[in-house]
Amino acid sequence: MVKEEYIFPRLAKSAGDVIRAGGKVGVGAHGQRQGIGFHWEMWSLATGMSNHEVLRAATLLGAEISGLDRDLGMIDIGKLADLVVLDEDPLENIRNTNSICYVIKNGVVYKGDTLTEIWPQHRERSWLEGWYMDPLK
Repeated sequence: MVKEEYIFPRLAKSAGDVIRAGGKVGVGAHGQRQGIGFHWEMWSLATGMSNHEVLRAATLLGAEISGLDRDLGMIDIGKLADLVVLDEDPLENIRNTNSICYVIKNGVVYKGDTLTEIWPQHRERSWLEGWYMDPLK
């Protein structure tokens, strides 16, 4: 493939222009490949905008676009506190978004690599738990 035929950097630059002009851009994925799609979308957007703009699109702007910004999109009093804690800074390298140390969901803290519950109670998780559905149920 010829580099000039690859359109995503131009689309990402246009999306960055929209953000810088005061507009809103969100990040989305279809959930394929065990959640990596959202990271791929962020990494692709970084070809045309700053890492800070990408993170805003993935959080606050996405919440505003979907009308959920009263409850989601930033850490604030009264908002849902579902978030990820990273080992590395995505502002330095956007690919650090997948350096997940902890996931906090509904007040439960999970290890990012195994989803073992570590707070408020410790509970090991089977590596297949949540991935297998019994077709007879």
